Amino acid sequence: MRKSLLALVAAGLLTTATLTGCDDGGDTGDTGSDSARTSNGGSETISGDVGIGVILPDTKSSARWSTSDPTFLQAAFEKANVKAEIVNAEGDKEEFKKLADTLLDKGAKVLVIANLDAASGKAVIQDARSRNVPVIDYDRLTLNGGADYYVSFDNERVGFLQATELKKCLDAKNVANPVVASLNGSPTDNNAFLFKEGYDGVLNQMFNDGQLQKGPDQFVAEWDNDTGREIFSLMLKQYPNLDGVLAANDGLGNAAIEVLREKKLNGKVQVTGQDATVEGLQNILAGDQCMTVFKDVKLEADAAAELAVALFQGKKPPALDKLKDPESGAYVPFKKLEPKAITINNIKTVVDAKFVDVNTLCNAKFKRACKTAGVID
Repeated sequence: MRKSLLALVAAGLLTTATLTGCDDGGDTGDTGSDSARTSNGGSETISGDVGIGVILPDTKSSARWSTSDPTFLQAAFEKANVKAEIVNAEGDKEEFKKLADTLLDKGAKVLVIANLDAASGKAVIQDARSRNVPVIDYDRLTLNGGADYYVSFDNERVGFLQATELKKCLDAKNVANPVVASLNGSPTDNNAFLFKEGYDGVLNQMFNDGQLQKGPDQFVAEWDNDTGREIFSLMLKQYPNLDGVLAANDGLGNAAIEVLREKKLNGKVQVTGQDATVEGLQNILAGDQCMTVFKDVKLEADAAAELAVALFQGKKPPALDKLKDPESGAYVPFKKLEPKAITINNIKTVVDAKFVDVNTLCNAKFKRACKTAGVID
C-alpha cells in the first residue's frame, strides 16, 4: 500500500484538485569540546577518532535540525563523556552517504541518522552493517532499510492531534460546512505518511459525515517551504473559500500563512503546524495559526543518545516497543515518545520545557501577546 501511495504521489495524482503552474536555521558550530562536536556537513570537517556519528538531514525543512537537535544531542553525549561527531547533510543525498562513509572510516562505532529518503538511508545502513556498526534511525524510519533501532515520536498521534485541534478551531469560529485543504510533507519521508494517516483518520470521517468539506490535498517535495507556498497559492486560487489548512509542520504552515496575509485572510483561515518552532509559536500568538505539535526534542535526543552510548559501551539496550516496517515487514525495536498539542492556551508549556528561549519568543513585537497568553508576567 505504501509503495502504491508513493507511485501515485510521483504521478501527481494524490490531489483532489488538478493544480497547474510553476511549481532556517544556522550551524551551531564547533563547541571545541573533546567529547562532542557539531559541523554543518562536509566530510573534510569531520575530526578523527569518532566514537558515535550523527547525521542530520538539512537546515531548511525545519529549524530544529540546526538548533534543537544538535544542541541537545551534543549535550547528552558530553554528559556521557563519549566522543561524538554531529554533521548535517544540508539536503544533499550524496553528501549524506559521503558523510556516513567518512564517519565510519574515522572509526564511528555507532551511527545515528535522520534520513533524507529511503534509498540514501538504506545505502548508509548497508555500509554500516558491512562494518558491523549498528544504526539508529532518528526521528524518521528508513523504509526497508533494516536499521537496528528507531527513536521517534508517535507520528500517527501527531496527525491525530493536528486534525482534532483544527476541528476545534473551526468550531470556535462557527464556520458552516468548512472546506479543509491538506498541505502534506515530503513523499520521500515516511513520517509524512504517518502524519497523514493520523490526520486523515480524523478528517475522512468528518468528510464522510458532512462535518467538513474536502479541499485540495497535496504533498510538498522535500518539505520545501518555497514549494509549499507556490502549491498553496494555487490551492487558494482554485478554492478561494478555504476555511482550514492541515499543514504538516510549522514551515509549511507559515508558507500558507504568508499567502493568506497577502490576501488579508490570515486569522480567518485556520492553519495547523508541527515542531513548536519560534515562528510557529509566534504565528499562534498573532492569531494566524491555530495550533502546533510540541515534540520535545530534548526527550528524543536524550533517548537516542542513551541508546547510542549503551551500544557504544557494549551494554544491553533497554527493552523497547516494536514497530513494523511497512515495506519490509520486519519489526524494528522502537523507542516511542508522546507528542503534545499546543494552542494559545498552553504555549507556556514549551517555554517551561526550555525548548524555546522566552526572550526570543516574546520579543518587542510579541511581548504584549505573550503577556495576554500568560507566557510572561
